[in-house]
Amino acid sequence: MDILDIADIVGIASFALSGFLIAVRKELDLLGVVLFSFLTALGGGIIRDIIINQIPLSLKDYRSSLIVISIIIFAKIFKIAEKTKPERYKFFIFSDAMGLVSFSITGALIGISNELNFFGTIILSLSTAIGGGVIRDILINEVPLILTSGFYATVSVIVSSLLFLANYLGYLNSIIISATFGFGLFLRLFAYYKQWSLPTI
Repeated sequence: MDILDIADIVGIASFALSGFLIAVRKELDLLGVVLFSFLTALGGGIIRDIIINQIPLSLKDYRSSLIVISIIIFAKIFKIAEKTKPERYKFFIFSDAMGLVSFSITGALIGISNELNFFGTIILSLSTAIGGGVIRDILINEVPLILTSGFYATVSVIVSSLLFLANYLGYLNSIIISATFGFGLFLRLFAYYKQWSLPTI
């Protein structure tokens, strides 16, 4: 299993959990929770694969589906979304940040492997990272988080830019990718708690 597979698994699991938490908060039924978790976890990857003219990987093998189902069962058994637990929202913020950074890395690496240019790599990274979250927020009739948080999509841009630069300089390896993941996760969480935002026009 290479670093791309690891990033993809972490991203799917993290976004599945964030989708599950929101679905439970919105009091969706069982089918709604399952569909919501699937769309949040796999929506970005499907958009990414369509852009690069591939049949979405999640529609060809069972790994992605098994990860989502496992997360739903895990979250239900351990009652992660219990309304009586005040830390439930912290779980959402952390899992969403994990998904954002993991999928940013996955999208960037696929863009690099397909020899996309700098802007193409960023677009593919963004599509992978925010696609599922945008679908999630639209389905529950909320303004997508990407439009209300100045340092959400920005983190994806920074992560993909660092990976593209590392590849350009010939230093792209598992250590650099892991360090970029740690930096991206820290940046997103720090920006959230500090309420950073980009300047408005």
